[in-house]
Amino acid sequence: MMTFPDIDPVLLSIGPLHVRWYGLMYVLGFMACYFLVRRQIRTFSYQKLEPWFENLNLVLILSVVLGGRLGYVLFYNFSYYLNHPLEIPATWTGGMSFHGACIGVLVGGWLYLRKKKLEYWKTADIYVVTVPIGLGLGRLGNFINGELYGRATDLPWGMIFPGGGPLARHPSQLYEMFLEGVVLFCILWSQKHRPWQGSPRWPHGSMVFLFLICYGLFRFLVEWVREPDPQLGFLFGLLTMGQLLSILMIVSGALLWIGRGHRQGRQGTTILG
Repeated sequence: MMTFPDIDPVLLSIGPLHVRWYGLMYVLGFMACYFLVRRQIRTFSYQKLEPWFENLNLVLILSVVLGGRLGYVLFYNFSYYLNHPLEIPATWTGGMSFHGACIGVLVGGWLYLRKKKLEYWKTADIYVVTVPIGLGLGRLGNFINGELYGRATDLPWGMIFPGGGPLARHPSQLYEMFLEGVVLFCILWSQKHRPWQGSPRWPHGSMVFLFLICYGLFRFLVEWVREPDPQLGFLFGLLTMGQLLSILMIVSGALLWIGRGHRQGRQGTTILG
């Protein structure tokens, strides 16, 4: 059994202002995405996006927060917030859903890009390959907070978390940091050039679809050792809510990839939007 590191979730306090590790991870994730997206815009000579780059980033950040919060309310604790609607905006009390954030970004980005008449899938590919950095940092923040831990285990690397009772548990946050952060980033970043080569097998949007499939698969696997949300438990006596949503992600990614590939194959490789 390993010892859980005693790290204060509050990194710095200045009077009533508290800077938390978890919040810092969000900031670092957004900064990394910002610089890597800008680098790709120049690498792929996508000058059409540059005038709208800053405003789009703001829209996406707001979409992450709004989608993540509403996703948690709807998917994970609907009955509670139905009776306490004034607590829905209270993000500082905790409760964000990645699946909700994913939907929020896809919808918010689509609305903004449609208004500016910019190519949706081409832009989405550039952004999505950087997302695993934020995911990995976010899971590290979860670990520092001692939250979202795994199920009980007798494996040598099991840890006793402050809020997890006396049993050693899987450090599932670190599993997710590795798979959803490190491994997923390596997969997407190594393939990011393919949509720009005009192959019907890799149409613009394929990086998004690859992300949906891989993230869904990694999350589904880790959920087998992650403690289910206490207010939900197991759905159908077997699956967690995270696994159910991940299945939907995998199926959606596969169907969209097939549909986009057929469409581009019929219309020719000159259609890059």
